[in-house]
Amino acid sequence: ISSPALFQVAALERQIFDFLGYQWAPILANFLHIMAVILGIFGTIQYRSRYLMMYAVWLVLWVGWNAFIICFYLEVGRLSQDRDFIMTFNTSLHRSWWMENGPGCLVTPVLNSNLAPEDHHVITVSGCLLDYQYIEVVSSATQIFLALFGFVYACYVSKVFLEEEDSFDFIGGFDSYGYQAPQKTSHLQLQPLYT
Repeated sequence: ISSPALFQVAALERQIFDFLGYQWAPILANFLHIMAVILGIFGTIQYRSRYLMMYAVWLVLWVGWNAFIICFYLEVGRLSQDRDFIMTFNTSLHRSWWMENGPGCLVTPVLNSNLAPEDHHVITVSGCLLDYQYIEVVSSATQIFLALFGFVYACYVSKVFLEEEDSFDFIGGFDSYGYQAPQKTSHLQLQPLYT
């Protein structure tokens, strides 16, 4: 798999699991990231350094977003998953899809719970081989690693494109001998007219 394809697969994987968990903020960020990856691929194919520079700027923002997600799921500082519903824009109580569907997780509904708001149910999750927070952290760390690789790639390729534009020989005459117009060759010799 080539590196642009790997970036797309990683972004699409992230998008699918965020859709399954109704995580609206990550869905929006993932959509923008997918568009930026397409823009970066287009810039590479079409030799457009400006698109690659825009892609590199986006990757800096993408690293920041993924660092925030890591801090959110590890509850760094004042962030709390129980209190803050940032990932759903405070529109629902949904959590990460991995919370109920992680490897080895056993979900048990709690019947007749007074803790559940209307139209919701309370569950207990046990037996997970890896808690959902750590799955989300690993996913974001992978995105950061890919973004750093992509940033270096975009900067290098953009630099190469800019150097090629600067050294391009437009007419075939930017050399030390100066420009010489092509000689006309004709079978008909023109003679001066005297009157």
